[in-house]
Amino acid sequence: MSVAEYSASNPALKLRYQRTLDFMRKGLQPPARILDLGEDNPFAAIMRNEGFEVFNTKADLDDTPEEVAAQQVDVVTAFEILEHLLNPLGVLQAIEAKHLFVTVPLDLWFTKAYHNPRDPRDRHFHEFEPWQFDWLLEKAGWTIVRSEQWNSPVRRIGIRPLLRLFTPRYYAVEAVRK
Repeated sequence: MSVAEYSASNPALKLRYQRTLDFMRKGLQPPARILDLGEDNPFAAIMRNEGFEVFNTKADLDDTPEEVAAQQVDVVTAFEILEHLLNPLGVLQAIEAKHLFVTVPLDLWFTKAYHNPRDPRDRHFHEFEPWQFDWLLEKAGWTIVRSEQWNSPVRRIGIRPLLRLFTPRYYAVEAVRK
C-alpha cells in the first residue's frame, strides 16, 4: 500500500510518512533487511511495499534492549519510537547493524510533551532538541551522516497551529556505526 492509502484521512500523517520515506530513499535503496523498532505499524507496511524486507521488535525495548542485537539486518529504523523509552541509550548501544535511520519529535517551546492519559504506552518520555539527540547518538557510538528537520502543520485555527506552520517538529537522522 502507498503512503496515501495508509494516511488518506490524516493530512499531517500523510506528510510525515512521505517526508520519512523521502529521507530514507536518499540513503537506502531496496532490497535491504530492516529491523524496525517497535511493533508492526503502517509505516513498516509502506517500507515493505517499497521493496524492503522489514522485521519488527516484539518486546518492551526498555526491558530487553538486547532484542535489537538478535537480528541480522542491514539497517535499523526507529521512527517515532525512541521518545517513548525511558532509556534510549541502551537500545542505541545494543544495535549491531551498521546503518540507522531515526525520527524523533523535537521539543516545542509552546507546548508540553505529548501524552495520552488513556493509554500508558502512548506517551513521550523524551522530546529532544537536535543537539541533545546528536549527543545521545554520539554517546551510543553512532556518527551522523545527515539530518533534516520538518514541521507538522495542522488544519486548525489558533496560535499553536500557526506556530506549527513554521516551527520544526520532527528531527530525522541517518547515522552509521563508528
